Amino acid sequence: MDVIEIARQLGKAIQEDERYSDYMLAKEKNDADKELQDLIGEFNLIRQNLLMEQERPAEEQDPEKMAEMNEKLQAAYNAVMTNENMADYTMAKAGMDKLMGQVNTILSHALNGDDPLTCATEAACSGSCSTCGGCG
Repeated sequence: MDVIEIARQLGKAIQEDERYSDYMLAKEKNDADKELQDLIGEFNLIRQNLLMEQERPAEEQDPEKMAEMNEKLQAAYNAVMTNENMADYTMAKAGMDKLMGQVNTILSHALNGDDPLTCATEAACSGSCSTCGGCG
């Protein structure tokens, strides 16, 4: 069996994992939630307007307007993140991210010559984000 075939089997195994099905279900619910999509659109519009204001020359910026937009942006963010479907999606995505982090850690250890059957599944944190592939 070659490496590509094994990678395909790994992909299939990931798709059969409960974390994958939880993630996909949460993603579908997010996509179908019109209220959430409207909240996300509002957040993006406020963020875009704030960025445009911040890109203006300093002497043309309106600090009060920027403060108001920052407050609106935070309120919009909170509305998005407290939506039940977004909360479920965030949890499901964290589960998938952890699984993929474990898979990547095993592959990285194998590429460094470690035994993939016995190596750790969690990356050790060196404390330096510049050398890190991401927290699991």
